[in-house]
Amino acid sequence: MQFDSFSDFIAMGGYGFYVWLSFGTCALILLGILVNSLRDTKRIMASVEQQIVREARIKKAKQEQVS
Repeated sequence: MQFDSFSDFIAMGGYGFYVWLSFGTCALILLGILVNSLRDTKRIMASVEQQIVREARIKKAKQEQVS
């Protein structure tokens, strides 16, 4: 093992603050990307569903107009 104890591991040779801050920042960014992607997917799927309903309504109105 590279470190003699867990506290040495956390300290990272005196650079622990920067190391763990960078890991935390990276984790927050990745989490933000995940949440944003899930939200966008939900919004896009709702938009597609609205478009399908709209097109069906237009098609039905055209069929009724011809009849």
